[in-house]
Amino acid sequence: MERTGLTRRRALMATGATAAAGVFTGCSSPEGPRKPEGPSAAERAALAEAALRRRSAATSTELLRRYDAVLAAHPALAGRVAPLRAAVAAHTTALGGAAAPASPAATAPPAAAPATGSPAASPAARPGGAVPADPAAALKDLALAVRRTTDAHTAALMTAPPEYARLLASVAAAGAAHAYLLTAGAPA
Repeated sequence: MERTGLTRRRALMATGATAAAGVFTGCSSPEGPRKPEGPSAAERAALAEAALRRRSAATSTELLRRYDAVLAAHPALAGRVAPLRAAVAAHTTALGGAAAPASPAATAPPAAAPATGSPAASPAARPGGAVPADPAAALKDLALAVRRTTDAHTAALMTAPPEYARLLASVAAAGAAHAYLLTAGAPA
């Protein structure tokens, strides 16, 4: 028994072939495969990480400048502050900042300090604001700057990728220790 005409099987095969042809035609174009309009998720994540690294490095660089200002204004504090400054310079480099030069106070003789005792006498003493004339107040202000930097690094942990978050956490923990060391022995 042979049927002539349109059967259900032939109708379904014809419909399927037409649909497949439509799908394949829609997937290709004369220019080749189409790219998504914006950056991919991986590209967006890489851009966000690069921006986070720049912000973190800039924050640490500003803290490094603050250390330099205190050392320039109060060379007598070099024994206490210079090792912490060296650690901040290493942290800045690890976070992606430029390699930090040696502290001007560490390379300059003590006679290079401003003779008037005024922090405004030295342009290096003003990168993050004026350094107090009193060494104890200068250490207190430096500890406050360290805490602010530590808080910024801690806040950045929420958006950092895992490996960079571990680095930020380590730098923030070191900053907390630096703030303690800067204020240890100081009257409350």
